[in-house]
Amino acid sequence: MSGNLSSRRRFLEQAGAGFGGLALSAMLADEARAAGAVNPLAVKSPHFPAKVKRVILLFMFGGPSHLDTFDYKPRLTRDAGKPLAPEKRPRVVSFPNRMGNLVGSPFEFRQHGRSGTWVSSLFPEVARRVDDLCVINSMHCSNSRHGGAVLEWHTGSDTFVRPSFGSWVTYGLGTENQNVPGYITICQDLSQGGANNFGSGFLPAIYQGTTLGHSGMKPKDARIPFIGDASGRRDIQRLELDLIADAERRRAPLRGPDSELDARVASFELAFRMQAEAPELHDLSRESKATRDLYGLDDPVTADFALQCLLARRYSERGVRFVQCNVGGWDAHNNLKADHGKLARSIDRPIAGLLADLKGHGLWDDTLVIWGGEFGRTPTCEGTDGRDHNPHGYTMWLAGGGVKLGITHGKTDEYGYFAVEDKVHVHDLHATILHLLGLDHKRLTYRHAGRDFRLTDVYGELVEGILA
Repeated sequence: MSGNLSSRRRFLEQAGAGFGGLALSAMLADEARAAGAVNPLAVKSPHFPAKVKRVILLFMFGGPSHLDTFDYKPRLTRDAGKPLAPEKRPRVVSFPNRMGNLVGSPFEFRQHGRSGTWVSSLFPEVARRVDDLCVINSMHCSNSRHGGAVLEWHTGSDTFVRPSFGSWVTYGLGTENQNVPGYITICQDLSQGGANNFGSGFLPAIYQGTTLGHSGMKPKDARIPFIGDASGRRDIQRLELDLIADAERRRAPLRGPDSELDARVASFELAFRMQAEAPELHDLSRESKATRDLYGLDDPVTADFALQCLLARRYSERGVRFVQCNVGGWDAHNNLKADHGKLARSIDRPIAGLLADLKGHGLWDDTLVIWGGEFGRTPTCEGTDGRDHNPHGYTMWLAGGGVKLGITHGKTDEYGYFAVEDKVHVHDLHATILHLLGLDHKRLTYRHAGRDFRLTDVYGELVEGILA
């Protein structure tokens, strides 16, 4: 009996079943099968030399106000209380019946660093690292509603089901560590686009994001699902997986490719190997007090996002290609001063700590950090203390490798309503991020339903002005 099992293992291994690798021969996507590839998550060569290897996305669900964070508008403060002229308004307004007069920021702005970049008092710790930032004040997108705008950022489309950004990156580059997922998102909001925001769409399911918890859950309680061998018998698990591999090997020639089934088998293999590595990644007992203080891990105000950011560094260090940290609650239709103040206090120190820690661990030059939300806010007041959605002009910033640091790129108009100089659409930023990863957004395609699809669809231009 044991001899037969041993013989079968040798045969499957030689046939490319890859017990030590993530993918079995039957896990190939249609395209990967045609190319004769064995492991869809194996490291792939970029189209050209990459500036960075990985991405950490700090996503602010709800749309933080650029006018109260990184886009200083003194004229808005000067003209506060005046109505906005009709010709200066967009043709379509989210809630036109609630559009009030112009309102200045309740937060003080100051210039910081050698670059003299303007930052509001909301972010004193990030302001100290402002020379490490590339601030884009001329972002714009195509949708004024949360669901559409969130989908557009995450998938490139505000209307159709498409693969997520992280899925495209993992599809294009593979993962550097076969024992952990290539794409992880922590405490992501499950509304406003839901699972489509981290799904793989029509890409093989192996490229979808792995979720750690969801919004409303404490990050300390967020874990990769189903990690842990309850039986304590890894040898039995191994035999079970071998049996599944054998069954799939026999099925494939008879019924043809099945990417969903392949991905299910792949998830079993990945979960088996992750039982050894993933729990250690969440064990912070070896992190020094200095590191905990750097992130604010023991401060109840900052602890939640601090843990997300520290996990992002740990996962990035272990070869995860795309990590997303998430904070919701930025939808400031009212109570902007108090809510933005509370949210900013919870993320300011952890973000500054992450930037410093990436440098300390030698990850700075080949990691790209992105901060921002799905859109910005209007310069007009909603109610007595709020701002409406604004997709026409807003701020995102980048840090790390491959971009010019200590610069502010682009401008909005005098009131901050519209991007007017060096405008950057979401498609343009996607194309540029892929470029930094060594991927040509026009060549990163997948054949589906009779045509080639890409993250940027038929759009997207490189933002040359921010490239180092």
